Amino acid sequence: MIVGILNYTAANSIAQFDTRPVSVAERRDWFGQFAASGPYRLVVARRGDQVVGYACSQRYRDHEAFRATVEVSIALEVSSRGQGVGTALYRALFDSLAVEPSVHVALAGIALPNDASVALHRKFGFTEVGTFREYAFKNGQYISSVWMQRMCHPAPPPRQ
Repeated sequence: MIVGILNYTAANSIAQFDTRPVSVAERRDWFGQFAASGPYRLVVARRGDQVVGYACSQRYRDHEAFRATVEVSIALEVSSRGQGVGTALYRALFDSLAVEPSVHVALAGIALPNDASVALHRKFGFTEVGTFREYAFKNGQYISSVWMQRMCHPAPPPRQ
């Protein structure tokens, strides 16, 4: 279950910034943003009837100026890490976004240190654009995040 993965990650790492467990009801609006088409997608990996991970694209900011920008996120159940599940999830997510002309750029914020996540994002064409240093506080420590971006549908060249 996705909420279980989120809650485990929140309790056991800095990769997610929630500081307390959340319920499915508390995540209902978050789940409600996703659709089978459009820029906001949720892709789920299963092993049998067990959810082992997810990847999603969601609204980056509420401002209309960011309507062509999505923020992507990925999370895996601990025993599924390092087995190609993340690669398969991102491949499916970016394949679905490739047919969405409304998505110009994808962003990802990665709490540091997280070499595996940085490497996964690089594998999918993300490049580093900057680091927010010590901008969050969790589990008694300040957390920095590297921000990365991937152009999905670059702007057409200007007409001559």
